[in-house]
Amino acid sequence: MNQSFRNYLAITGGYWAFTITDGAIRMLVVFYFYLLGYSPFAVAMLFVFYEVFGIVTNLVGGWLGARIGLNLTMHLGMGLQIVALLMLAVPDAWLSVAYVMFAQALSGIAKDLNKMSAKASVKTLVKDGNQTKLFKWVAILTGSKNALKGGGFFIGAALLEWTGFRSALLILAGMLLLALLTTIALLPGGVGRMTSKPKFSQVFSTVAAINWLSAARFFLFGSRDVWFVVGLPVFLYDVLEWKFTQVGAFLALWVIGYGFIQASAPRLLGRSHHGKGPDGATARIWAAILAVFPAGIALGLSWGWTADLVIVIGLILFGAVFAINSAVHSYLILAYSSHDKVAMNVGFYYMANAGGRLAGTLLSGWSYQQWGLEGCLWISTVFVIIAALLSVLLPEVPREKPLQSPA
Repeated sequence: MNQSFRNYLAITGGYWAFTITDGAIRMLVVFYFYLLGYSPFAVAMLFVFYEVFGIVTNLVGGWLGARIGLNLTMHLGMGLQIVALLMLAVPDAWLSVAYVMFAQALSGIAKDLNKMSAKASVKTLVKDGNQTKLFKWVAILTGSKNALKGGGFFIGAALLEWTGFRSALLILAGMLLLALLTTIALLPGGVGRMTSKPKFSQVFSTVAAINWLSAARFFLFGSRDVWFVVGLPVFLYDVLEWKFTQVGAFLALWVIGYGFIQASAPRLLGRSHHGKGPDGATARIWAAILAVFPAGIALGLSWGWTADLVIVIGLILFGAVFAINSAVHSYLILAYSSHDKVAMNVGFYYMANAGGRLAGTLLSGWSYQQWGLEGCLWISTVFVIIAALLSVLLPEVPREKPLQSPA
């Protein structure tokens, strides 16, 4: 086992541990505060700073990672998540809206520091320009992360039911602390650090392909979160009268399946691309296909079809196609980036990703209160169509070497 692959495994393991806590805390906050009497929109507002600070973190985090090293920014993210978990494990009297929003802000900073660091690190570990290897490694990292996030949804819901809100948070904080200490011991220093110190103004990409991809990413992930963050779990619990563990298990299985498909994307797309990585045409084709599914689910609900079947079957199909879209995007941002600017380009790209999640989160609570789950799904459809149109502007990927951004 060579050093690059050992580092890849260590980064992936740390990312997995963090992701479990990220999925679990989402379920804990949604359900616990809904039980305390918060409206769907008020629950959505608790995540506003989570997403807002995610935008800022991705912008600053890529620049910081290029200056101090991606392993340090990854460990900083894990440490902040531990603090956020412990902040929520206080008596109910302390849990004001402002306090919870601040804790969620720390969690948002932590999540995006960790994600940006892990994904940008993959580019630095593939130094031979092997695009097939790059697509495979980033797909496995991202897909397995999403499978573990699904596990986190179930773990959060189950711990809430079995141990209570505060005990669940303490268990998660202890697990992540162990992972943090392990990755500190295993990873070398300086991963992803640039030899020359970049200026902060360089965080804004001057590569057209990265800008168009980032715009498409905004609408792609907004299309998911507009129904997934608040609308769907509240609908399953409140309208279909599912138990916490049933909702958590369904969302967990959905994200786990989505993760497996994402990890398998190189094999699923390999034949049609003759063993090469995807390109801009791949992104727009799969975005166009994705738009069919939220529209179909919304129509099925409006026509009075059995809601349980429409949602379960429809979301399985949506998840499968969304996974391929996400895997293609995750590869393209690395393929379009040069090695020396990958941290900043990935940070800029995930800033757009966080912006899409913020828009989706706010719209999820608001549109659910206004029009129910069907309204969330129609907004999702519009977002996917916009992502497909933006993808028309994405170029092919150079096969021999990464696309160089201007100096």
